[in-house]
Amino acid sequence: MSSSPIAVYGATGHTGRLVAAELRARGLEVILAGRDAARLKTVSDELGGARVHEAPLDDPDALRALTAEAAVLIHCAGPFTDTGRPVALAAAESGCHYVDHALEQHHTKWMFDTMPAPARDAGSTMITAMSFYGGMGDLLAAAVAADLTGIDRVTSAYAVSGWRLTTGARKTAELLFADTRRITYDDGAQHVGYVEPRNVVFPFPPPLGPRTMIAPIPSSEVVTVPRHVPARRVEAQLTAHTFEEEGAFTGDAVDPATRAGSEFTVAVQVITEDGGAAGRITGRDLWRLSALASVEAAVRLAGGQGPGPGVFAPAEAFAAEPFLRDLEALGLFRLTLPERTGR
Repeated sequence: MSSSPIAVYGATGHTGRLVAAELRARGLEVILAGRDAARLKTVSDELGGARVHEAPLDDPDALRALTAEAAVLIHCAGPFTDTGRPVALAAAESGCHYVDHALEQHHTKWMFDTMPAPARDAGSTMITAMSFYGGMGDLLAAAVAADLTGIDRVTSAYAVSGWRLTTGARKTAELLFADTRRITYDDGAQHVGYVEPRNVVFPFPPPLGPRTMIAPIPSSEVVTVPRHVPARRVEAQLTAHTFEEEGAFTGDAVDPATRAGSEFTVAVQVITEDGGAAGRITGRDLWRLSALASVEAAVRLAGGQGPGPGVFAPAEAFAAEPFLRDLEALGLFRLTLPERTGR
């Protein structure tokens, strides 16, 4: 493994702290990075003295100095609509491997389609959308759809209870709800424009059973999944009750144990011309799952594993089912991939 450190940008936020603590627990050198030196110093003291690097988003020299000395940068500071481009560009220009937690569709699309070619081709591996929302759906879709042909549609469905948004997550949600230029994927192509949300019923397996969903939600699967699954339609959905729960949008200051109390099921249904397949992930603490997924990716990149230079979705960067099995072994969730039908 490279002796260079792994940088955590946004290390003072909830996810960033989880990422930094996990890296330290694995005995790895960490650089705590972000926009507020005093808050970074507080986190450093909590972790026993990790290095600190102040790098405001409007200071490209400070960002490049950070990425020049790190083997990998894990970007945890949302909303990525605001923070994504300067940090990703600094990493790419320095040849620093990069992993982010973005679920924002337009940031993900920018990473693949619009990032300047000289930066994108500088030699780093860049993995975007390694978040609970989006990343888990992307990995699970690849695992469920493996070896299937004639795929009509892929649906990622999230059932979440006890969701307590952080300040950053709440700001991201507010931006996403207000977006009238949502990306959808239908008839084998991306479309951008206003989408009227609707209620549908998704057939979660027992013990959940069918649940009323909001569809579509503006998650990144519509950008990432079609890159590796040849489907005519891709959509993400979320249980309607998730937004109705008391405290979901007012949980900025809840204690970590309360925030960790979230329960979730991520289910992917793949419909083919002659059958289909389904799989699911069931567990607790979606924040920790996001953090450890990015840590697993970063550690592999630091150790020379990965697909090589370029920008990748989670399921393009690592073999989906083995990667999920390794995360499952950490005790984060239970993965169920039933026998496929129609083969």
